[in-house]
Formats: sequence, C-alpha cells, structure tokens
Amino acid sequence: MAARIPTDGIARAVNLYCITDSAAVAARAARAGAAMIQVRAKGLPARALLDLVTEILRAAGPARVLVNSRLDIALAAGAQGLHLPSNSPAPARLRRITPAGFLIGASCHSLDDLRRAEREGADFAVYGPVFPTRSHPGAPPLGLARFAADVRTVSLPVYALGGVTPANAETCIAAGAAGIAGISFFEQLT
Repeated sequence: MAARIPTDGIARAVNLYCITDSAAVAARAARAGAAMIQVRAKGLPARALLDLVTEILRAAGPARVLVNSRLDIALAAGAQGLHLPSNSPAPARLRRITPAGFLIGASCHSLDDLRRAEREGADFAVYGPVFPTRSHPGAPPLGLARFAADVRTVSLPVYALGGVTPANAETCIAAGAAGIAGISFFEQLT
C-alpha cells in the first residue's frame, strides 16, 4: 500500500515506513497509509515490549508490524517482521526460525552496511540520515547525491531515513528510495 503524499499540490504515491514506540502514532501512520510500522522502544523490559507490540498490532490495520532487534518478542506477539540495527546477526541465520513471509529489515549508515544487508539476506534496508535531523544532530547527512549513488549499487529496496519531510520526500523517491522511513515524518502528515 502506498500513501498519497502532497508535494507541490500534487499527491504522489509513496511507500511509508513508520518508526515508533506509540500505539497512537502507529494508528495515525496506518491511517496515513504506512505499509510498515517498526516498534522501536529500546528501554522497555520484555513483558512491556510484548504488550506494546500487541497493542500496535491491533492499531496497525493492514500495515505490517516489525519489532526492533527483538526476534523473540516479534515471534511471541505474531508480528510480521524484525528490524535489525547495523552489525546485528545476519538475516539469513535468523530465517531458520522465522515463519514464511517474515520480513527482516536492516539499518544502514554506509555503503558497506548496504552491501552487507543485501549479501546477508535482508528484505530491505533503511538508510540515512539523508538530511540533517533533530533526533541525531551530530550525525553527518549523506545528502541526496550520495544516497542515490549508494542505492544504485544494491538491488534490495532502500528506504530513505533522516530529515525526510513531506516537502522533500519526492526528491528521495527520485533519488532511488523505495519509500520513506521516519519518526517525526508522521507528525507532519495531515
């Protein structure tokens, strides 16, 4: 499912990937047409995280729910996937215990990360930051030119992350992004 994002008065179809620790934000993202929702709540103990994932699964509608880092929680809750930070175990190794159709995404911050994610069997990558971002002010942005060049070297779908807004989302798609990933991005959707 692709959401319709208004850019310059024209609605464009864009695949959206929401990253959140809130069932309310997940519901909003689902209403906006997000195809995937990643539950990222690093500080929660296992039981609380399982409860949150269960709540987000109820709020997600047709969106596929992925859990950040915790395969055990993803499987126990019946989530549709897992999102791995860079330098995690290879997705191909984890697939030995996941059900058919289970998605595994990877966070990437360099061309080497992208190539490793592809080689190790990730279904997609989230790559950034593309632009300066409030959540990681010290992280140097890739910029659109580097993002585009790096994305062309791999065949797996790559979602643009970091400083992406409804106003610049189309430039990310034009640069080769399979979609837009974000946290604050969903605060800007109307």
